[in-house]
Amino acid sequence: MIAHAFGERYDSPVPLALFVLGGAAAVLASFALVYRREAAAEGSDAVGDASPDVVVPPRAGPAAAIASVVVLGLLVLAGLLGSQEVPENILPTAFWLVAWVATPLAVGVLGDFTGPANPFAAIARGADRPGARRLLLGRTAPLGWRPERAWWITNAVFALVVVGELILNGVAVLPRVTAVGLVAYALVCAAGGLVVGADAWTSRAEMFTVVFATWGRLGWFRFRAGGRRGFAGGLDMPFEASTGRVVGVLMLLVSVSFDGVLSTPQWSRFTAGLPTPVARGTHGYEVLATAAFAALTLATLAVFGAFALGAARAAGRRPGVVSALTGLLPSLLPIAFGYLLAHYLQYILVNGQLLFPLIGNPVGSQGWPLHLPYPFNDDYEVATGVMPTSVVWYVQIVVIVLAHVVAVVLAHRHLAATAPARREARRSEWPWLAAMVGYTMLSLWLLAQPLVEQAAKATEAAGS
Repeated sequence: MIAHAFGERYDSPVPLALFVLGGAAAVLASFALVYRREAAAEGSDAVGDASPDVVVPPRAGPAAAIASVVVLGLLVLAGLLGSQEVPENILPTAFWLVAWVATPLAVGVLGDFTGPANPFAAIARGADRPGARRLLLGRTAPLGWRPERAWWITNAVFALVVVGELILNGVAVLPRVTAVGLVAYALVCAAGGLVVGADAWTSRAEMFTVVFATWGRLGWFRFRAGGRRGFAGGLDMPFEASTGRVVGVLMLLVSVSFDGVLSTPQWSRFTAGLPTPVARGTHGYEVLATAAFAALTLATLAVFGAFALGAARAAGRRPGVVSALTGLLPSLLPIAFGYLLAHYLQYILVNGQLLFPLIGNPVGSQGWPLHLPYPFNDDYEVATGVMPTSVVWYVQIVVIVLAHVVAVVLAHRHLAATAPARREARRSEWPWLAAMVGYTMLSLWLLAQPLVEQAAKATEAAGS
């Protein structure tokens, strides 16, 4: 059903080394353009001020809240009672494509518009009742908690969904499994709203609220969120300097990179040589791949943390690793979004077409009473060539390089504004530039690996 690659094979028009080095050169050129530009000073407490990073979604009216929960309920019913063939049931496409991939891309362009339509926030607010707390907890006021730890709840749920998408996808995308997962998460959100209060829960612990609001910092419109209007305007607002928040933002980057790693021939060769207990398709493999995802997250935190600390020390500052990395998180978010767009562009264009026939028959039942005209029926066939692979290839290159260029500009602004003097500011930019160039090269290398493997196979076939 939901594969990430479509279209005809396309060979890279340039050698791999030239392709990767060209992207690095583009990032270096952007650095040369901004290196000597001055930046406005930031407040001394800008990094680490927790209040601007707390996201409480706007309260929807009763009609919008009820409608969002009803839609969720209908999708869950479709998953539980409808066909268990993934292409024939609307729930897997609605969740794994629309909610999990298309919505982050949309809010990254437009801003976070999802607050009033978030059913899980509505469920948390519906459970936030003093009378219910008095009955169940013996008190009317919500329980207190350490808010900075709540980010880890979001991180845990996000990691579970990523593992389901990338590692357990043979099971996780099944309609009934997805439906049960959504019901379980709705109950968790209801318990969170009841115990700690809806605003406290949604602002840091409700995964969709936090993730969409984070991507929404890049969007043009603010929708009552902090920051200036315009692309990346929300990045003017600082992130909270806590380990949980830093890890959560990095996981947005790591999750897409890990999907790229799983698509490389190197990973295929590695897993092909594994012993039977951890071979593909076994529980051992699932544990191994999950451990690899966790290891990649820790490695990303360590590497970027080291370079951020190096940049701060070059400027004569002595912050902790978390504080140093927090100030540079805004420069990593455009990279994460660029790679998300590049990686899933063709996936959206092709699999998004599945919604047309699914709208006409959302449960995949032969006896479905509603008969809609084309394209909302089974006569519709997915057009896999909606965008030529060569076009997608060039779009991916441009998106990734531009994202890294934006990252260099944002990092320059932060480092130039927080250094005590101009000389230290310029010196502090070199360590982070090295990290940006290195990650540009890694991103482009990951992007090119399937093409390199396909070209090698084509050459072998021609020779034989």
